[in-house]
Amino acid sequence: MNELAADGIPVAVTCRVLEIARQPYYRWLKNPVTDAELAEAYRANALFDAHREDPEFGYRYLADEAETAGEKMCRRTAWRICSTGGWTSAISKNSRGRHRKAGPPVHDDLVERDFTAQGPNELWLTDITEHWTAEGKLYRPSPWYWCNWFLILRW
Repeated sequence: MNELAADGIPVAVTCRVLEIARQPYYRWLKNPVTDAELAEAYRANALFDAHREDPEFGYRYLADEAETAGEKMCRRTAWRICSTGGWTSAISKNSRGRHRKAGPPVHDDLVERDFTAQGPNELWLTDITEHWTAEGKLYRPSPWYWCNWFLILRW
């Protein structure tokens, strides 16, 4: 608009062609940055500073850190700003669903991927299930339909 006005085209004609009202244009020209935009910029700066210091924090902790720095906001606002900026926790899981890569092994491979048994009852592979009882915990092997590993007996 300013460029067209500098070329001699009246603002009223430009607003009519662009199908916008003159009053909001003049209001914006008087105050191009609103108070809400300025407050959100300060909040975003506080969240970004907190994220740079501790990248492991999620948006809830970042909101607490920003509040400590003087920028109070609700957690939903912190989530929206962090989501828009792409500031996620460094330890968050990026890929979810069925097609994610398997992580490192949880335990040592004691059978060295050799699942053949020399005789009956020599090689048992199972999960242990933990059940709470009135006396404490009860540990027992999981039923075959609950666990990934099962009894393998090869002759």
